[in-house]
Amino acid sequence: MSDYSEYLKRPAKAGKGIKIVIWLLTAAVLILVGLMRQYKFDVGIDFSFLPPVHALLNTLVAFCLIVAVMMIKKKNVKAHKTWIGLAMLCSVLFLLCYVAYHFTVEETLYTGQGAMRYVYFFFLITHIVLAGVSLPFILYTWMYGFTNQFEKHKKMARWVFPVWLYVAVTGPICYLLLKPYY
Repeated sequence: MSDYSEYLKRPAKAGKGIKIVIWLLTAAVLILVGLMRQYKFDVGIDFSFLPPVHALLNTLVAFCLIVAVMMIKKKNVKAHKTWIGLAMLCSVLFLLCYVAYHFTVEETLYTGQGAMRYVYFFFLITHIVLAGVSLPFILYTWMYGFTNQFEKHKKMARWVFPVWLYVAVTGPICYLLLKPYY
């Protein structure tokens, strides 16, 4: 019997405690993101080097997500879990760097004109909105896989994956469009 078949036979575990953590974590992240542009702190460290790191981490998230999907299509559960874990790790590192940057560095404004201005703001707004909206669903999808609720995991992953991938890809696009103004 294959690794995949064995996985599907695992009994589901309860995830109620995890659900509470997901919503508390989502609320904390959204509150932090809402506050970081209003407050600036002098911590004695210059974090102005972080925007390319943000872009790199988002690029790594996109790569990990694509490989994770390829692995599960090959029914390689172990590799799928590893790549999703790496995507989650890169996302957490991105969030920590992003919050550190925006709490300590003045915001860089896009001052380009013409059609590119509309392109930039389209990507930026959709990136921000989908990042905020998708966070609890990404965590729920992960939780369903972690707790062996595979039907729920699979059903949710079908629409969470493209949204998460869009967010991961549009992050570096926004960085590249904003790069001349840093």
